[in-house]
Amino acid sequence: MRLRYVCLLFCIFFVGYMKAGNTKISPDSLMSVMKRVADWQIADYPRHLHKWTHTPVMWTNGVMYIGMAEWASLWKDDSYFEWLKKIAAKERWHPAKGMYFADDICVSQLYCQLYEKYKDPVMLQPTEARLEWVMNHPSKAELTYEAPHSHDRWCWCDALFMAPTVYARMGKITGDIRYWNFMEKEFWETVELLYDRKENLFYRDTRYLSMREKNGAPVFWGRGNGWVAGALAVIIDQLPENYPTRLKYITLYQQLMKCVAGLQDDEGYWHASMLDTETYRMPETSSTAFFVYGLAWGIRRGYLPEKKYFPIMEKGWSALVRAVHPDGKLGWVQAIGSDPQRVSADMTEVYGTGAFLLAGTEIYRMVMEK
Repeated sequence: MRLRYVCLLFCIFFVGYMKAGNTKISPDSLMSVMKRVADWQIADYPRHLHKWTHTPVMWTNGVMYIGMAEWASLWKDDSYFEWLKKIAAKERWHPAKGMYFADDICVSQLYCQLYEKYKDPVMLQPTEARLEWVMNHPSKAELTYEAPHSHDRWCWCDALFMAPTVYARMGKITGDIRYWNFMEKEFWETVELLYDRKENLFYRDTRYLSMREKNGAPVFWGRGNGWVAGALAVIIDQLPENYPTRLKYITLYQQLMKCVAGLQDDEGYWHASMLDTETYRMPETSSTAFFVYGLAWGIRRGYLPEKKYFPIMEKGWSALVRAVHPDGKLGWVQAIGSDPQRVSADMTEVYGTGAFLLAGTEIYRMVMEK
C-alpha cells in the first residue's frame, strides 16, 4: 500500500513536471540574472560610449535598448523605462543621420516601444518623418553589396533586424498599411537574394555567396542569421492576422529555426560560423541569444512544437547564463563585424546584452503562462 502511494505521488509529480515544460528555469532565476546583466550594462554605458565612440543612437545601442525595454516591462517600477526615456529625450527622439541606411533607423524601435507605454506622439514624430520621406523617395539602387549606393537598400542580412522591424511597428501603432507594404517589397527582395533555400540559412551579403569556410562549407555567419531570427519574431508580432503574406513570414521563420535548432552544439551554444564549428570552436553568445529568443518566441506562440524545441531552447538559455560573469557582464560576444571571427570569454558588446534580455523576457513570459 505504501509503495503504491509513493508511486502515485511520483506520477503526479512527473506529469506536473512534464506539463510545465520539463524545465528547471524558474521565474526568480530569470529575473535575477536579467537584472544583473541589465544593471551591469547601465553602469558600463558611459564607458562604452566613450571607449568606442558609439553615439547613443547608433544601431549597437539601439539593439541594447530594445532588449532593455522588454526587460523594463517586467520590472516592478518604471526605473528602467525612465533611464531609456531620458536617453531618447536627450536625442530629441531622432534616429541617426542616414536617411536610407538601415542601421540608422534601428533606434526608432525603442521610440516605438516607449510610445506604446507613454502614448506621447512627440516620441514618434521624427521617425514618422523619416519613414514618410523614404517611402515617397524609394531608392532604386542594386542590392549587390558593392554596387553604388547599395546601402540605401537592405542589402545585408543584419539590415532585416534594423529597419523592417521599425516599419512593422509603425504599421501596428498607426494602422497605416503603407508601412507594411513598403516593408513587404524590400524585405522579400533581400530574402530572395541572400536566403539559401537548400541550407535554409542566410548569407550575410552578396560577397559571401561564393565564399567557403576552411572545411569547404558555405560561409553562414552566426549573428547574421540571429539578426534574421530576431527580425522575424518582431515583424510577425506586428502584422495583423489577416495580412495577406503573414503566413509567408511564418513559413520562413519555421524553416530557419528548424535548421538553426539542428546546429546547436553539445554545450547549448551556437558559434560565429554556423557550419564550421571546428575552425570556430568557441561559443558566440549574441547569435545564441537571438536564437534562444527566436525559439522561445515561436514555442510560446505555437509556431514551433514545444516537445521538440523546448529542450533546445532551455539548453541554449542555460549556456547563456553560464556566459554571464559574476558582475553581470555577458561574455563571448563577437565584436562588430560581418563574418565569423574568433571570440573570447571576456569579449562583450551592448547588442549582446540586448539579445540576452530579449531571450530572457520571452522565456519569463512563457514560464509565467504555464
